[in-house]
Amino acid sequence: MSASRNKIHPHKYSMWIAMASITMMFIGFTSAYVVKRAQANWQSFSLPTIFWVSTALILTSSLTIHLALRQFKARNMSSYKQLITLTALLGIAFAVCQVIGFSDMKSHGLTLDSTVSASFIYVIVGAHILHVLGGVIVLLILFARAYRTRIRTYSAVPIEVASTYWHFVDGLWIYLLIFFSLAR
Repeated sequence: MSASRNKIHPHKYSMWIAMASITMMFIGFTSAYVVKRAQANWQSFSLPTIFWVSTALILTSSLTIHLALRQFKARNMSSYKQLITLTALLGIAFAVCQVIGFSDMKSHGLTLDSTVSASFIYVIVGAHILHVLGGVIVLLILFARAYRTRIRTYSAVPIEVASTYWHFVDGLWIYLLIFFSLAR
């Protein structure tokens, strides 16, 4: 076995470094949340129900991107295109549900500047939405590339990197939802 076969692709390595950085950022956010929660002016509230709907959407999108990767590796480009498009649409639907959740919070008087606890939700969930939308942009680029990819010149690395990132933002949302549910 050659030494080059044991090396990780530079794009995959870069993605792992990026995910580690993003993880550190969200650990910082949730740590600050815990510290601030101990203050006297903290106001607890329930998360909007739509956040649970968005969770179902992002979990489904993890399945669709997994299937898209399998179809790409099987060189079934028609199914791959459909699944990568569905994944992107589910990502957009996730973000829309999050914005609806913000609207629900606002209708209950929980605005960005109303309470420290609401501010944390807006900032942390907003940062997560931006990461999801970044992933959606990548998925749309992969979709566009699927129309010009020739089977003899294709590489699975971009979809593998995108899939890893997508599962990461999915897992990050699950962590955040559990965190917010338990640390009210």
